[in-house]
Amino acid sequence: MAVVRITVIKRAFHKELSDQYIRAERYPEGFGPCSLWTEGQTFTVEGFPKKPDDFPCDWAWADIQRDVAMVAFGADLPWMREKGKAVTCCSDGFRPVSFLVERIEV
Repeated sequence: MAVVRITVIKRAFHKELSDQYIRAERYPEGFGPCSLWTEGQTFTVEGFPKKPDDFPCDWAWADIQRDVAMVAFGADLPWMREKGKAVTCCSDGFRPVSFLVERIEV
């Protein structure tokens, strides 16, 4: 099994959904992109299925771990330009975060 690097590549925010469904009184200063992440932030997975200690969101880990496993165990996704890579995201409907998952050959 290979080492895998996870990189935060985009933090999105669906303002129109937030405006329609989020309780404004609960978030008086607004509701925006997920504050747990920074674009460019990286994490290393050595010994899947263990989540990296510094990975800040168990929900996101649950969402992306299938793609992490596929890359770690050698899958090459036919729609990706480069072998050993996948783009995946968490399932937050208001503020999804996209991740690049890369197999690291050591």
